[in-house]
Amino acid sequence: MPDAPVDLFADTDHEQVVFAHDRESGLRAVIAIHSTALGPGLGGTRFHPYASTDDAVRDVLALSKGMTYKNALAGLDLGGGKAVIIGDPRTDKNEALLRAYGRFVEALAGRYYTACDVGTFSADMDVVARETSYVTGRTVEHGGAGDSSVLTAYGVHQGMRASASHLWGQPSLEGRTVGVAGVGKVGVHLVGHLVEEGAKVVVTDVWQPALDRILDLHPGVSVASSTESMLAGDAGSLDVYAPCALGGALTVDVARHLGARVVCGAANNQLATPEAGEVLAQRGVLYAPDFVVNSGGVIQVADELEGFNFERAKRRAHGIFATTLAILDRAASDGTTTAEAAERVAEQRIHAVGRLRGIHLP
Repeated sequence: MPDAPVDLFADTDHEQVVFAHDRESGLRAVIAIHSTALGPGLGGTRFHPYASTDDAVRDVLALSKGMTYKNALAGLDLGGGKAVIIGDPRTDKNEALLRAYGRFVEALAGRYYTACDVGTFSADMDVVARETSYVTGRTVEHGGAGDSSVLTAYGVHQGMRASASHLWGQPSLEGRTVGVAGVGKVGVHLVGHLVEEGAKVVVTDVWQPALDRILDLHPGVSVASSTESMLAGDAGSLDVYAPCALGGALTVDVARHLGARVVCGAANNQLATPEAGEVLAQRGVLYAPDFVVNSGGVIQVADELEGFNFERAKRRAHGIFATTLAILDRAASDGTTTAEAAERVAEQRIHAVGRLRGIHLP
């Protein structure tokens, strides 16, 4: 049966959801602002051919809420927001559409800052920026941070190292077998970090050119025919599973049969349901919450707001190691899932800092 339609008031605690439509350019977008307790919502723009408007709404609501937690745990003075554009970026993206989208972002008057996500790139943000100043992740040529996938992958690698330290006592992936599902913008950089560290890497992707690029860069990497075959161990049993494509990869069924000891990847909203996280915990599979470990990208683009400095942003992204380790330790001591522990830490900061907005200033 199809999912029930989204009831924006009953099903969410979002502050604002905006539907943006420009018929002539073909723009159909949804912008969701989950929370501005810590500051304006910051989150990328996903360009994807959703099957329905309801699917797009569900995705943007989940993604924007994840950004609230992600930005809080990254120590940023930013809230959570996200946008999705409905369409195929390979055929539907054009200057008029991106500029129309930029005008809708501008109309929010700084409550939401946009950036890149799946299907959008720094060059696209340069076009969006011709209509709004509330945009990050621009090209280096225009004073921006450039490709945010660089520090996203770096942060995921730090999260993996923290997971290894928590589970095996050493912050190293050397000799471990890591399966990377999705070798697009982030996955390709993550594979590079893993190969450099001496891990055995197995990859899969639905797009053959992405696999061809990985093999050109790293000939020693193994390729599985599908994520299912990779998880089944057809290319060797996994120590770490890294979902780096779209969300929902960790269903209850996957959680029940997953052979890897660690899950740590770049994809957003990896847990299809909270029950999947509970199953992983019951089976002793260590799940590094995605909104903790994949925050390197938002750290990178947020640094633009101060005048971008890559080394400063990288130092901040290095802190993902300590944050991940603290959350894994807290989950173990509290007897909760790692996702629950991460959400509690984020909510504590949101409450503690957000309440300062209530202190009157003359």
